[in-house]
Amino acid sequence: MKTHVLTLFVLLFFAESVSSQIRLEGYNQSKINPVLFEGRWGSRWISLPDEPANVFGVYHFRKSFDLEKVPETFVVHVSADNRYKLYVNGAFVSLGPARCDIYNWNFETVDLSPWLKEGKNTLAAVVWNYAGKKPVAQISFNQTGFILQGNTDAEKTVNTDTTWLCTKNKGYSSWEQGTVLGYFVVGPGELLDSAVYPWGWELPGYDDSKWVKARAGIDGATKGARDYPGRLLTPTPIPPMVMETERLASVRQTDGVSCPDDFPKRSSKITVPANTNARLLLDNEQLTTGYLTLLYSKGKDAEITIGYAEALYEKKIEPTTKSYSLHVKGHRDIIDGKIFIGYEDKIIADGKEDRNFTSLWWRTWRYIDVRVVTASEPLIIDDLYGVFSAYPFENESAFTAPGHPELGKMLDTGWRTARLCANETYMDCPYYEQLQYFGDTRIQAMISMYNTRDSYMVKNAIEQGRQSIVADGITMSRYPSGLHQFISSFSLWWVCMGHDFWMYRGEEAYLKTLLPAYRGVLAWYEQWLKPDFSLGFVPHWFFADWSAGFSSGEPIREKEGNSSFQDLLYILALDAAGEMEASFGMPAMASHYKKTASDIRSTIRAKYWDDSRKLFADTHDHRNYSQHVNALAVLAGIVEGGEAAEVMKRTLADKELNQATIYFRYYLHQALRKAGLGDLLLDNLQIWQDQMALGLTTWAEMPEPSRSDCHAWGASPNIEFYRILLGIDSYAPGFNKIKIAPSLGELKEVSGTMPHPSGNITAKYTVDKKGNPTANLTLPPGTSGIFIWKGKEYPLKEGEQQIIVNE
Repeated sequence: MKTHVLTLFVLLFFAESVSSQIRLEGYNQSKINPVLFEGRWGSRWISLPDEPANVFGVYHFRKSFDLEKVPETFVVHVSADNRYKLYVNGAFVSLGPARCDIYNWNFETVDLSPWLKEGKNTLAAVVWNYAGKKPVAQISFNQTGFILQGNTDAEKTVNTDTTWLCTKNKGYSSWEQGTVLGYFVVGPGELLDSAVYPWGWELPGYDDSKWVKARAGIDGATKGARDYPGRLLTPTPIPPMVMETERLASVRQTDGVSCPDDFPKRSSKITVPANTNARLLLDNEQLTTGYLTLLYSKGKDAEITIGYAEALYEKKIEPTTKSYSLHVKGHRDIIDGKIFIGYEDKIIADGKEDRNFTSLWWRTWRYIDVRVVTASEPLIIDDLYGVFSAYPFENESAFTAPGHPELGKMLDTGWRTARLCANETYMDCPYYEQLQYFGDTRIQAMISMYNTRDSYMVKNAIEQGRQSIVADGITMSRYPSGLHQFISSFSLWWVCMGHDFWMYRGEEAYLKTLLPAYRGVLAWYEQWLKPDFSLGFVPHWFFADWSAGFSSGEPIREKEGNSSFQDLLYILALDAAGEMEASFGMPAMASHYKKTASDIRSTIRAKYWDDSRKLFADTHDHRNYSQHVNALAVLAGIVEGGEAAEVMKRTLADKELNQATIYFRYYLHQALRKAGLGDLLLDNLQIWQDQMALGLTTWAEMPEPSRSDCHAWGASPNIEFYRILLGIDSYAPGFNKIKIAPSLGELKEVSGTMPHPSGNITAKYTVDKKGNPTANLTLPPGTSGIFIWKGKEYPLKEGEQQIIVNE
């Protein structure tokens, strides 16, 4: 295959020479002075003098300035390393930067005018650097820093330089005493010593006379600056996160203290007596993400520990080891006989009044475990509540199936899961990792496009895939990430995600800039293509699914590769890239991909088909069979029509196959639809019904026992109820044409609406006793499409229309 590879790299070089690098525009791009993109800024990265560049620390910066009158606008751009929270005259106004990397370092753009006043004004920021304890998702230049730049000359008086004052907050240190089961990389908890915390540091009247002048480092510069050795600043491409007060639901257990009846649903004071060990177990009754706030007074030297958990754990004895097994959670509502395990924050009270602890970084919880040990003075808990924080998605879809409330509950659970797994990036899970894995993200992006009008998050994920690419040509498995990891299969799903975006949102000019990156991924794969058109053993972690029988989630492969999973996934990515190349790229590349995919396709049946089982095997030697491979064979068009339907029926019926779990059900259901068996979707939702029966309020990572209770890859019903049941799908790039081919199963009445770039798509069906549907459909302006029922096509136009089927 060396000739193919050489040809490909020649084409790659040519493509790079003619394609322009289009900047991914920031959410507030229109507010930014174009001059700031021309190179160096007037502001400097500032830090605390005489402090090592990269140590764990929390720092405060202040700048006071006078205004003769309040301006209509006062726009600034702000960033930090690792992170910041910005206040104006004591009011919280911004946090960030949105997660990024050194070569694409985000800054937020904020108009401060609503918080300014005539006379003296004060800007104040808290900046923290977790250094070696930082989350894996946090990339750093390994230097603490803060920068604020005025948009024009009118705001330059607040540019960061040596006129800013700063101090180190000695009240903070890291706290890592909590226990977490499983891979956990979201950073440390916080230990706050109230006695040395500089209370009121953000307020205008605070005495900062003992603070020191900031050390001014290198000037700021945007991406594209020449010979610049620092962080390359770029506008944050997403909107600010939602921040909404959210009170917990109930007190489940108490020890050593009594609570008012209306706590925690309403603000109430709780007094913990002196010399007491007390405990409160609070239940939010559903999983959430946000910042926990504890208001407290008195209680000098009292120690308050706050634990966070998705669920409690059963305390069972392992029969072989006679030791406790703590990996089973059971019904999430039940707490009896269970123990609390989770990460923690800790506060030491100073005996003063009106203290406020709010975590620097957000937390994830359903259950909150508050443990208090008082000394000689009672502690007063003035209040405890959360501030919900997540990406500001707005759900604009609707689905109703009379007589089937479980379907609505399933969608509600899926939407909550999708919300909690999206903050400044998509994330695999909010509790354990907070990392954007591109295999997960493909499904998350589809959820966004089927349920919201937002494109910022999807484009940001696609772009961060490009930013993660290494010289070899493939993406990292997850990004942003300070710890590199490669899941080679996820690079192919990332290519497919670009094709998804093209079909549902369009934006060919942007996607054209990604074609060289897609070529690099596919060229990397082509080096493993053997003369028999099977891929060799593709290196790195080739994750497929957390299926029993798949070691570490990898499909069964031979030492030489010879894996149908590898070959079929490669075909899907070649098809996706080839269609984009043919439409807005290079015809020669499209032809190359088409021929390569065709060559591989032509060998699949001979290598992997087992005529006795009428199924595709996982390997040449037919040692193993899986639902995964047979679903991919249908999606790749290896079998079609009636044969595809028979393959999928056997795939569902044969329990000896490696079974698809929550993640790969997305592809299994798509294969059912392509095989004409979409009516079976409602019969294949048991994996979600089982979770609801266990009281989960978000979808788990895998069947029990599951590490994570919240993985958005499980929210695929929030796509498929619209795409398969209602039958709504894109029929042309940009969703300019619409195909509606419902698969109603046993449903006799169902309706729904989903957002479209030009409006809404609405479908309402009623089915008569003969099984014939009446379809009331609405298409957005400027679109057309087809309605398909049992193979017969009916033309659709924009606006409302009714189709009555009589057969």
